[in-house]
Amino acid sequence: MPDLLLELRSEEIPARMQRKAAGDLKKLVTDALVDAGLTYEGAREYWTPRRLTLDIRGLTARSADLREEIKGPSTKAPEQAIAGFLRKAGLADISEAQVATDPKKGDFYVAIVSKAGRAAEEIISDVMPGIIRSFPWPKSMRSGFASMPKGSSYGGIEGKGSESLRWVRPLQSIICTFGSEHDETKVIPFEIDGITAGNVTYGHRFHAPDAITVRRFDDYVASLEKAKVMLDADRRKDMILHDARDLAFASGLDLVEDEGLLEEVSGLVEWPHVLMGSFEKDYLEIPAEIIRLTIKTNQKCFVTRPQGSEEGLSNHFILISNIDAKDGGKEIIHGNGKVVRARLSDAKHFWTRDQGDLPDLGTLTDSAKKFDLDLKKPLDQRMAKLDALNVTFHAKLGTQGERVARIRALAKELAPIVGADPILVDRAAVLAKADLRTEAVGEFPELQGLMGRRYAGLQGENESVAIAIEDHYKPQGPSDRVPKDKVAITVALADKLDTLVGFWAIDEKPTGSKDPYALRRAALGVVRILLERNVRLPLLATTKDADLLSFFHDRLKVYLRDMGARHDIIDAVLTPETDDLLLVARRAEALTSFISSDDGLNLLAGTKRATQLLAAEEKKGTVVAEGVAEELLKLDAEKALWTAIKAASGEAAEASRKEDFQSAMAALSKLRAPVDKFFEDVLVNDEDTAIRANRLALLKAIREATGTVADFSRISG
Repeated sequence: MPDLLLELRSEEIPARMQRKAAGDLKKLVTDALVDAGLTYEGAREYWTPRRLTLDIRGLTARSADLREEIKGPSTKAPEQAIAGFLRKAGLADISEAQVATDPKKGDFYVAIVSKAGRAAEEIISDVMPGIIRSFPWPKSMRSGFASMPKGSSYGGIEGKGSESLRWVRPLQSIICTFGSEHDETKVIPFEIDGITAGNVTYGHRFHAPDAITVRRFDDYVASLEKAKVMLDADRRKDMILHDARDLAFASGLDLVEDEGLLEEVSGLVEWPHVLMGSFEKDYLEIPAEIIRLTIKTNQKCFVTRPQGSEEGLSNHFILISNIDAKDGGKEIIHGNGKVVRARLSDAKHFWTRDQGDLPDLGTLTDSAKKFDLDLKKPLDQRMAKLDALNVTFHAKLGTQGERVARIRALAKELAPIVGADPILVDRAAVLAKADLRTEAVGEFPELQGLMGRRYAGLQGENESVAIAIEDHYKPQGPSDRVPKDKVAITVALADKLDTLVGFWAIDEKPTGSKDPYALRRAALGVVRILLERNVRLPLLATTKDADLLSFFHDRLKVYLRDMGARHDIIDAVLTPETDDLLLVARRAEALTSFISSDDGLNLLAGTKRATQLLAAEEKKGTVVAEGVAEELLKLDAEKALWTAIKAASGEAAEASRKEDFQSAMAALSKLRAPVDKFFEDVLVNDEDTAIRANRLALLKAIREATGTVADFSRISG
């Protein structure tokens, strides 16, 4: 069976777009081929900075012939219905249709439509231009002759003025070859924007710029390798990582690994060479985080640390070149070193300036009084400056200073709930956003919080305060760590709850996939803190918004499902009014464990029949007594059930108060036998309405007793 090789070669594609673009190309092409009636054995995508490549193996050479029966209207149908049928079936006259008979409906028309299969080459030629023109780049640009204004010319070729191709960077050539392993391949020469697909590509821009003619994937890969292009991005990543580790180790260092940076640099080079540069040791006075971000952001380089050290950096960095330089990379290392030193000089300047006094301290006294700040301390000055400048947090939610005041007030309420020192909580809440006015965070916003912790330590703040300044942003995702220190927990909750309450108040809620203010992340952060740090927080009383409570419930469900909880068990323990999420999680955990035991099966069996019968009668409007009247209990089975209910509900209530839900459910499971006996010996729907209402009240008592733990009617099985 033939194989298809496709390459779309362009100018440099941004590294962050390459992996997804290659995956999109694979999906778009294979989906289109399958929709057209072709099948294939396998497909794999590849990418480099200058090309997207697709290798499809075992593609059928032709789509199958199709025969379709289209059922039409009755032979007695009006002309309008018959005309519609002819259009649908593609028939010129009703005489081209056949007549079929149905015993019940009588005679009706049937059209037999045959559609001949098509050659794979024809299908590929048809689908590819549309795929390329509508390719889902996040950003794209127009290029080619058609992009020139009508009447203008370039190199003697006049612009067409028609719609030009939009591609991430100007598209330069296309390969499209098709053929089996042992036969000569064919070129499928579709055309787009003046570029005709062929069998020619080009290697490394500097080392091998000449044209390369290819036939199929295997010789294409080999030819590119000779032309200094390593096609497989994961192989480039692996080579970069191992060469960087080895080079660092040879110098007595460890590579500080960074998966995101590794992905990026593998998308910047087609023929990677790993080199080592250095900078003056004086720059190591700067915090390691600033050095790492400076070198990573500006030069796409890795940092190193002394072997065996978990903290601190060395003054050597690893850079990745796309050129196999004749001088061994000396000039490349020299050039990168100059830029790194210049950037580190700027970073050192920021670091030093942030520890000094602001020039306009006299204008900050009012803000200092408002937040009890000490203007002798640099971080306090920055907080005062943040307030004095009236920096906007959100147009409808006021300034950053106003936000800090809200967080401070909320943190004061939360401190006793969490068990945190209120004085330290207040200090941490006041300084939590101060580093937003530091020059280091201005240059590297991703360092907010971390730099605040650094500066807090330098000015002698309590360690819990310093930790809280960094950790109040956490967790920032499902894999991020949760704060441990109680002061940090308190300020983190206050920060996230203020955000959620504020945006709910101005009706800026997430819609569909849109969540511009990361409110889902904030809510999940609250859920994780409460559950993973065992915090009992009445959310409804804190937020005073039932709709927001429902939003928390949605995030809780996601979290618990990710932890392995069944959806029906979550539904059984979560009611719309529940605002103690930790209690919900504990109930779900206990119920998950209990439900698979013999006692759990007894509990389900003993309660489901009772609650389902009661629900059915309530739906019909049958009268149910307010409470059980013992004098109306006539049969031994109903008397025994009532005795069992009173005992079990008492035990369960006491266990639930202690949050021992396992024991509560074990107590309720004892109802199985008396419930079974009740349904064997007792007719619930007695002719005497008073007795019937009383017996239904017995079932209601079972529902109320079990309801202290969960709604067992929601549990499947």
